[in-house]
Amino acid sequence: MKKLHIAMVTMVSSMAALWMMTDPALGCTTVLVGKSASTDGSTMIARDEDAHTAWTKRFVVHPQTNNGATTYRSVGNDFTMTLPKTQQRYTATPDWTSEDGTYGEDGINQSNVAMSGTESSENNQKAAKADPYVKNGISEDSMLDVVLPFIDSAKDGVLRLGQIVETKGAAESDGIIFSDKNEIWYMEIGSGHEWAAVRVPDNQYAVIPNQMMIGKLNLKDTKNYLSSPNLQGFVKKHQLKSYKNKQVNFSAAFGTNSKSDAQYNRPRVWDGQRILTPSKKQTPQQKHFAMFMKPDKKISRQKVGQVLGLHFNGTKYDSTGKWTKEYRPINVPTNMESHIIQFRQNVPAAISGIQWIALASPDTSVYVPFYTTITDTPAQYKIGTDHYDSQSAAWTYKQTKVLVDPYYNEFVKKYVRPAQATTNQELQANLNASDQKAKSITNPTDLAAYLTASNATQADLAQKNFTTLNAKLMEAATAKTPIKHKANL
Repeated sequence: MKKLHIAMVTMVSSMAALWMMTDPALGCTTVLVGKSASTDGSTMIARDEDAHTAWTKRFVVHPQTNNGATTYRSVGNDFTMTLPKTQQRYTATPDWTSEDGTYGEDGINQSNVAMSGTESSENNQKAAKADPYVKNGISEDSMLDVVLPFIDSAKDGVLRLGQIVETKGAAESDGIIFSDKNEIWYMEIGSGHEWAAVRVPDNQYAVIPNQMMIGKLNLKDTKNYLSSPNLQGFVKKHQLKSYKNKQVNFSAAFGTNSKSDAQYNRPRVWDGQRILTPSKKQTPQQKHFAMFMKPDKKISRQKVGQVLGLHFNGTKYDSTGKWTKEYRPINVPTNMESHIIQFRQNVPAAISGIQWIALASPDTSVYVPFYTTITDTPAQYKIGTDHYDSQSAAWTYKQTKVLVDPYYNEFVKKYVRPAQATTNQELQANLNASDQKAKSITNPTDLAAYLTASNATQADLAQKNFTTLNAKLMEAATAKTPIKHKANL
């Protein structure tokens, strides 16, 4: 995630301070899982959204509209464009304030197409000089709102955003994910007007940090590769790296592979790949990692969540142990929300898409499953600011993280993991029961009402469990005082 104007806020640990000072603009880690690589045939796209320690996110649904063409304007950088007459219903996880832009980030529309954006990145100096960013071009704060309501497939999302970049320009380099029931596309914006996208192989996965990862492009194969017009000619003309035999290596031409990447980005790829493909022996010091990998075992939704909560667990680089401050982990104090968007294969379309949302840090939070054929979202997901409150879901899960951090290894094992396990079991049981009930509801209005109510039940259950957990953590933390009083005095 890349914030253009918002100042950094409260730092809860020295680790957070270090990474904010190192590179305050960059965050997020992406995980993509093709349908044949998943345990149940689902497509899964997922991402940690990182930026601030005390900055709440919300979960909302935008209704379908047919109000005629409208002019969209970003308050973040004055990006403007005319939007089509008809807008589909879609969900989003915007910032608590739209003062600097909405940052809708991720959601599912009524055509069962998902979008997640963005994975912020940087381009190299040569690419930047050849095609500079456009100050009022499209950026992260606008992307979801001007793309997701108007697309009917994952590939359609790439083409719509690509056309916007070509005609309006881009204000930054980003990675953007699109998925539907059948496929996943990953797109990277390399400069002011140049972009490329690749279809995720069905039997593979990807772990992507804040670094361009798309390699060699076979642009004759439009089923698996897409790009801006005349990308090859642009790369050749400006003598960007790795143009050979009329073929472009996108990340080499536009991206970076610097000392900063060696500390901040590549180790995260290693951490994810060592969990999903442990048979592949690698080190975090490698200068290159394959973008797509085959997993040793098929990947569950729970395993995706585990990867998004990693902090080099069980290695000498573990940021919760005797941390060497060598590498930036996936799980950091600046996690604001984490999402896993899953399209299930063997259920009706209205309940196929599930938006799993873990507010605050996924390592100490819980992924709550939300249907998206809905008319409203749970009340506690529509409140919360940058000041603590006892009602919002965002602050409930953030409180867990803050209480755990000083005594991480003890508290996670003794309190958090059992609470997560119980809550996950209850949420899954409820989801299974709701699926069965939903299959019997034929009226679309009644179905939307039922799914909306089901989401509220799930949100209440999880928050109640974590409120109880927080009370236990508070009591346990207060007992940790190093000052002892003699009972007989």
